[in-house]
Amino acid sequence: MTGRDASAWAPLAARVFRALWIAQLVSNTGTWMQTVGAQWLLVGHSASLVTLVQTASSLPVVLLALPSGVLADRYDRRTVLVAAQCAMLAVSGTLAVLAFMDALTPGTLLVLTFLLGCGSALMGPAWQAVQPELVPRTQLAQAAALGAVNVNLARAVGPAVGGALVAAAGAGWVFAFNALSFLGIAAVLLLWHRPTTPRPPGGEGLLAAAQAARRYVAHAPGVRRVLLRTALFIPGGAALWSLLPLVARDSLRLGSGGYGLLLGVVGLGAVAGAFTLPVLRRRLGANGTLAAGSVVFALVLAVLATTHAPWLAALALLPAGLAWIGVLSTLNAAVQQRLPGWVRARGLAVYLVVFQGGQALTAPLWGALADALGLPAALLIGAGLLLAGALSVRRWPLRGTDGIDPSPSDHWPEPPLVFEPGPADGPVLVSVTYRVAPEHWGAFTRRMRRVARSRHRTGALSWGLYQDGNDLGRFVETYLVASWAEHLAQHHTRVTVTDRRSEEAARALLVEGTAPEVTHAFDATAGPVAEVPGRAAGTP
Repeated sequence: MTGRDASAWAPLAARVFRALWIAQLVSNTGTWMQTVGAQWLLVGHSASLVTLVQTASSLPVVLLALPSGVLADRYDRRTVLVAAQCAMLAVSGTLAVLAFMDALTPGTLLVLTFLLGCGSALMGPAWQAVQPELVPRTQLAQAAALGAVNVNLARAVGPAVGGALVAAAGAGWVFAFNALSFLGIAAVLLLWHRPTTPRPPGGEGLLAAAQAARRYVAHAPGVRRVLLRTALFIPGGAALWSLLPLVARDSLRLGSGGYGLLLGVVGLGAVAGAFTLPVLRRRLGANGTLAAGSVVFALVLAVLATTHAPWLAALALLPAGLAWIGVLSTLNAAVQQRLPGWVRARGLAVYLVVFQGGQALTAPLWGALADALGLPAALLIGAGLLLAGALSVRRWPLRGTDGIDPSPSDHWPEPPLVFEPGPADGPVLVSVTYRVAPEHWGAFTRRMRRVARSRHRTGALSWGLYQDGNDLGRFVETYLVASWAEHLAQHHTRVTVTDRRSEEAARALLVEGTAPEVTHAFDATAGPVAEVPGRAAGTP
């Protein structure tokens, strides 16, 4: 990585990234202003009802992130993002109108917050997936950190302004500002001349696309490890965001303005952390950053559980911002660096499901614990979960990305068939025959396990490796693909440089002077392929 790429602010040199970052800052400020308004309208009710604001905003991601990821991979991502901005503008405008009319009940507030979350769910995968189009791959970690800085800088300003505005003029004005804030992102997106990207071949359906994402993640150990680390951090981390309104009201005796200032302190800590994160990441590494962030967050929860002094709580919340941005930027960059373009939005959608789902599902649990055991006990339980997560980093660390290159390889030769299959024809049975010397049989089968994961990630429904009983040096690999379009996608867009390296490592053990022999067989249960209507016979 060059010195320029190592700078924390390097991605801002890209014009479109910079414009979107500024527009997003305004929008995130409006979102945090609205969060304060919504939570404070409910803070006079039970702890469980207050924490449902977190659930209402996060649960849509659990339900819709994967379909949204499919849309972002199948259609123009800019169009998806603009549609999401328009939808959220409409919902926020409705919230503002109802608030000005004094007709906003707790139930209506939660429903409209849920609908806003649906807009965020539609936007999330597409927003994450366009980042590699805006900055070089070497700057993805800094871009992820700047995204977290954006959120936390908005948190430093939005809650304080929102809390003061709610106290002075009512919640309607914060909802109105949030509605207008979506216009900026929409304008930048409409002015962005995004290069046209062809749709994937074969007219892959939405259900098939979702299954492809599930299959990819199931056979990508590095991505699964990122999801595990996310799942181990988020439940404990969510305790802070779910219970902080109650800490402000019950433990610190603050009003809406004071609560907004507490959130602002977290944001200031995160913004200050952006200057130190590159140094910390170089010294601690990704896994050290995750462990340290969990420990710091646990200590912050412990302080909030035991203090009644606003100044001490504010002091403790400063490093919380640094810890939050450190953990989230590390996880976000790790998953982006592992995902190829053809499944990037869907893979990020799975990550968002784990991230937001952890918050959505645990938020009401933290409220129930606070009602049943008391606020301090709930906070200390959250701290205990975070400490356990920090200890688990040694057992389940993130894997390095030095050998990962998710760019398309497109190195497979065109299949030499005697007819032209249709895109929907299939399933297709691909067989690859290898000649392996006896001294390499064991090593060959071990290296083929990586090839197996590659086949599954890129579209194989099943896979097998067989040794010929009459000729032990002859190995036959078989895998089944749903359609000819799926197999062509493997050829041209899905197989990555990393996949190619796995193939080369296995083929390095073949008998010298031999090459794999590949055949493609089609389902013949409906009759011979030459008799299927619509197929034209060709030449070899």
